[in-house]
Amino acid sequence: MDFLRPASWEEALAAKGEHPTAVPIAGGTDVMVEINFDHRRPEYLLDLNRVGDLYEWETGEDSVRLGASVPYSTIMEQLRAELPGLALASHTVASPQIRNRGGVGGNLGTASPAGDAHPALLAAGAEVEVASAARGTRMIPIDAFYTGVKRNALEPDELIRAVHVKKADGPQQYSKVGTRNAMVIAVCAFGLALHPRTRTVRTGIGSAAPTPVRAEAAEEFLNAALAEGGFWDNGKIITPSVAKQFADLCAAACNPIDDVRGTASYRRHAVGVMARRTLTWTWESYRGARRTEGAA
Repeated sequence: MDFLRPASWEEALAAKGEHPTAVPIAGGTDVMVEINFDHRRPEYLLDLNRVGDLYEWETGEDSVRLGASVPYSTIMEQLRAELPGLALASHTVASPQIRNRGGVGGNLGTASPAGDAHPALLAAGAEVEVASAARGTRMIPIDAFYTGVKRNALEPDELIRAVHVKKADGPQQYSKVGTRNAMVIAVCAFGLALHPRTRTVRTGIGSAAPTPVRAEAAEEFLNAALAEGGFWDNGKIITPSVAKQFADLCAAACNPIDDVRGTASYRRHAVGVMARRTLTWTWESYRGARRTEGAA
């Protein structure tokens, strides 16, 4: 196994172009586990730890550009207001040591359906910035990024440079089921984001289908119910029947399997429970913010 150590983004792209099979490594959360257990033996490892650009992040007027290697701990500490769903997801990642090393780029590169960041990125409507030395930079909508089990839309000579996530304009939530609170792979996970500006709701489901997915039928149902009932304007409590139908549609969006972490039926049930709970939490936050604005 050869070890490539570029010192800049340009060198990294050149190395990936010359060795398309090279496996990028930054935090090493997934790659090193596979190598240590001899599940993977790549010809080349592409070490990105010296590429400073990947550790930078900037907040624009409407969105955050998050370098692929920005640690989860930084997201938790510095971007909680701008990216609340992703910050909550970051809290559930492994241990403090791994949160200090791992970043969203690794989750995206591995594209495991159990990756903790995926539901939050789907709910927020993120875009992935990728590049190659030969063809330059392109943006991939998060909905088009996951193409199969541990497969993504990257070309062989491309690397992930950053993730662009719109600043939250409403409450966001994230929930994860696991056998314990830390150092655990999700049995299933759920992300929900309210977008009051567009009066829409987006979801994200992890570890309950071959890829991370959205519950699009559930979103369409809830968007229509909120609009028809005037909920965005009147701030009323969402009725139990609406919450139940939303939860049932979220569970129906799953296509899980039985494995050592949980059964398919349990995953569907758990996603429905998380959907109902996160909807209740986010909507109560939205109603509270409306009351505060009205009092001011």
